[in-house]
Amino acid sequence: MATAIAKAEDRVTVEHAARLDHVSKSFAGPSGQQLVLDDITLDVAPGEFVTLLGASGCGKSTLLNLVAGLDRPTAGSIATPGGRPALMFQEHALFPWLTAGKNIELALRLRGVPKTERRAEAQRLLELVRLQGAYGKRVHELSGGMRQRVAMARALAQDSQLLLMDEPFAALDAITRDVLHDELTRIWRETNVSVLFVTHNVREAVRLAQRVILLSSRPGRIAREWTVDIEQPRRIEDAAVAELSVEITEELRGEIRRHGQH
Repeated sequence: MATAIAKAEDRVTVEHAARLDHVSKSFAGPSGQQLVLDDITLDVAPGEFVTLLGASGCGKSTLLNLVAGLDRPTAGSIATPGGRPALMFQEHALFPWLTAGKNIELALRLRGVPKTERRAEAQRLLELVRLQGAYGKRVHELSGGMRQRVAMARALAQDSQLLLMDEPFAALDAITRDVLHDELTRIWRETNVSVLFVTHNVREAVRLAQRVILLSSRPGRIAREWTVDIEQPRRIEDAAVAELSVEITEELRGEIRRHGQH
């Protein structure tokens, strides 16, 4: 039977899951071209979990869209040698007329998984995200956290070596978000998928990532990065998480002050 996430030893060996080489992006504005991202150079290693952190409007989501192939950089290049990345949005973006299982099967069908194998694979993915028995539930029957679990399963169904996540837990309450942090950490460790995760929440970034990248604002540039040498699994209230979060928060506040944001 086809599997949605290949075992690490079955994957094509690549030097990096994503490579951004001097990437810049401009958009047309009322007063001419507006530079949103400026000279971003970044590698994401196979199996690495990286968070992009910055104030609202610094270009985090724009950068993720470029890596996803939804837009093209104005300058520089982006390579994802393991194939097209999977993208998970802040909103679940599930089709309300389909069940949870059928939403996942749609991704499997687009990937070319035979019809005879799709249901079993969708059920396996639902089990992976701890939603056993939810195959036949409609979207309106699911809580916000459950919808994001289905969206995560659908992203994993794309069999990508790189998972892009654009503030996927921002709209959830604190307890549900905490639970999904645990689940995402578990799934990342089980599948060895690479993750590029966008957030403006410093504690979330430190809890999840192996590396935190801070973007400046107007335009977005890499201001600083941190290697998070804290054993997983982590808790958001852990002393080491809190200590590093304070340091990163001070840097973030400095970037906001430098660029006149409030």
